[in-house]
Amino acid sequence: MDVSDVTPQLEQLDVDIKKLEEVLKPLLGDIGDLSTKLPLLDKSKLYVLMAYAIESLLFSSLRLNGVDARNHAVFTELGRVKQYFEKIQKLETPPAERETKVNTEAAARFIKNDLAGNKDIQNKLTELIAREKAKAEAAAAAAAASSAEKKRTAEESTSGSRSLEQSEDQKSKRPRRGASKKKK
Repeated sequence: MDVSDVTPQLEQLDVDIKKLEEVLKPLLGDIGDLSTKLPLLDKSKLYVLMAYAIESLLFSSLRLNGVDARNHAVFTELGRVKQYFEKIQKLETPPAERETKVNTEAAARFIKNDLAGNKDIQNKLTELIAREKAKAEAAAAAAAASSAEKKRTAEESTSGSRSLEQSEDQKSKRPRRGASKKKK
């Protein structure tokens, strides 16, 4: 390989390293000063990211030197840092909202037991429950009637063509009016 071929790549590497040093300058300084300005969650992210960067550099160095890094203590530390990543991720994602469900039967029992001494309210409650049951039964009956009507119309549409043929056959077999009467 010719030296003239490598020179532009070395110059680009030098430029990239200078850019990287500028970006990492706050992190290469005192981390304590930087972390005091951050909120608690961001502070924990910073420390975990720094630990991960150091551990992954050590892991890469071991691999480059031919050491079995998977059986080294650095690998277990990387696993521990990944667990911290997962914990932070759990903290960042909000918990799924529970759907609120009202157990109407239990609520009715509570109300009945609490209002056991008040006859007027207890009577109103029993009337309300009876109306709700009647509405539910009416809705169920309407649904059953609707499904029965749909079934009946479906059967009629399939048997409609058959009944047309049968009625035409019966008409042809019937005697005409007046033709079947015998003359005296």
